[in-house]
Amino acid sequence: MEWLGEPPNAPLCVFEEHAKSIVNEVESPDVGMMWSLNPYRGCQHACAYCYARPTHQYWGFGAGTDFDRNIVVKVNAAALLRETFEKKSWQGQAISFSGNTDCYQPLEASYELTRACLKVCFEYQNPVGVITKSALIRRDIELLAALHKRARVGVTLSIPFADDGMGRAIEPLASACSNRFETIRRLVDAGIPTGVNVAPMIPGLNDTQMVEVLERAKEAGAHRAGMILLRLPKEVLPVFVERLDVAFPERAGKVKKAILEMRGGKMNEGEFGSRMEGKGPRWEVISNLFDLTVKRLGFETRGAGSDSAVEAAATFERPRAQQELFK
Repeated sequence: MEWLGEPPNAPLCVFEEHAKSIVNEVESPDVGMMWSLNPYRGCQHACAYCYARPTHQYWGFGAGTDFDRNIVVKVNAAALLRETFEKKSWQGQAISFSGNTDCYQPLEASYELTRACLKVCFEYQNPVGVITKSALIRRDIELLAALHKRARVGVTLSIPFADDGMGRAIEPLASACSNRFETIRRLVDAGIPTGVNVAPMIPGLNDTQMVEVLERAKEAGAHRAGMILLRLPKEVLPVFVERLDVAFPERAGKVKKAILEMRGGKMNEGEFGSRMEGKGPRWEVISNLFDLTVKRLGFETRGAGSDSAVEAAATFERPRAQQELFK
């Protein structure tokens, strides 16, 4: 497990599964990816705002603490990926790790499913994008750098807070934000294109930290920046509100009011095309400040997407002989 200090006193149940498939086609037009791979269901990071919480209910779990403590592990992920690459229909499209739950959550330290899948991508020279909050990705820097030389790799670190204490209150088991900035530096030093997403933007809580996040990410070497407004599907809303009320009682009312203001009187917007952005004067101010800051710092921008949306490269090739080059 990847803990900086004592591990949390929280019960954890792991369910090993032999999945039927591992690569999923992404139908949402709001995200910059077409294919995603998720080695895990549920996420130990326990972020109060995680939009993936409702998906846990499809498997008979709850969207609350079940999401953080009952984790499904797809032990045959790498084998399934190789089967996918061997199909004639696969043409080397870029794959996003993960698109749902974090592929570098703490269980990855022992199961190494993400690493195993990246090895398969290396063998087939298939382009990859990674989105994570975890410093555990540092373990695979050598592998990612080698893959980038053969195909194309893009990594995005999600960093919503500049203040570690505030981040820990909302993202209790994710890597500290300060460690994520250092992770950007190490990835960039290894020649891996790396960006930052200020995600989620929580009005009244972290909007005043946006500029600092962008400046620190740029200093660390990030080349691209994005921003996504907080999403609160109905199953996520009570989890987020409860955490907010406990952690920031003096700010909670202000945050809720700001969300309603940006969502046209609602706490969430589920329509494609509107889920990632807000509306109204307050959102316009935040958006303008983001645009001015990324322009001043010289970031590339690609909407709400990320380098997980790396274009399919003409590098994909089915190997004639499988060789284990990374152990």
